[in-house]
Amino acid sequence: MSWILLTNDDGAESPALVPTARALGRLGEVRVVVPASERSWVGKALTRHAPVEVARIERDGLEIWTCTGYPADTVQVAVHALFDEPPRLVVSGINVGYNHGAGFVMSSGTVGAAAEAWTAGLPAVAVSTGTVAGDWPEWRRFVHSPEAAVGWARLADTAVDVVGDVVASGLASAADVVSVNLPFDAGPETPRRITEVARTGYGAVFRGDGDGRFVHGFGGDLVPFAPLDGTDVDAAHRGWISITPLRLPVAAPVDDELRRRLEAPPGR
Repeated sequence: MSWILLTNDDGAESPALVPTARALGRLGEVRVVVPASERSWVGKALTRHAPVEVARIERDGLEIWTCTGYPADTVQVAVHALFDEPPRLVVSGINVGYNHGAGFVMSSGTVGAAAEAWTAGLPAVAVSTGTVAGDWPEWRRFVHSPEAAVGWARLADTAVDVVGDVVASGLASAADVVSVNLPFDAGPETPRRITEVARTGYGAVFRGDGDGRFVHGFGGDLVPFAPLDGTDVDAAHRGWISITPLRLPVAAPVDDELRRRLEAPPGR
């Protein structure tokens, strides 16, 4: 296992894909397998009732395999079917938009692809970038514009530095998945923090259109259920890089009294 798999949920046209692949080449041979189109907000879904088709394309001199399925499908195909041997590491991202807070982490196709790598026993790092200031649609338009190319190259270098350190430290192997969130202007001097996942939801996703249909109208809101100190969301608001080890599946601790009550035979 000598190569690195790079995938995402934004597809082959993501402005982050080429700079991330080039920067990741510092860590070893990179093979790129991504969804054929954007597949955000699909979690770890796998295609069940349709074939998955793979095609080879080139973008800016980068060889890319595209997959008609979901982000997790790209990992399944790349790890188990497309190549002669599995990768030694899976990197998913850089996602356009933060994947912080429990609601977003569970919904993210970027994190879902990394979680699929865990099912194959492979270390995986999910990487996302975003902003907490200003107008989100305007920021999204900017990062997809040619003017953002220099920023993406800088961010990709910074992200790969973090990924390299996560792997070298042993955290990528100790955790099931590592989620990294970086501000778009992150650089070598940006503070890093090990964080927990914020306990946040996101409220309403759909709105009625008056004709019996409900359309996607999500504004990116974070609804906190607990204090944010020490979390990935807190780090983003401070302009820091968050490094969040994830454990899959998630199990809640149970105290001894509750355990006794629930494990007692009926009638006692």
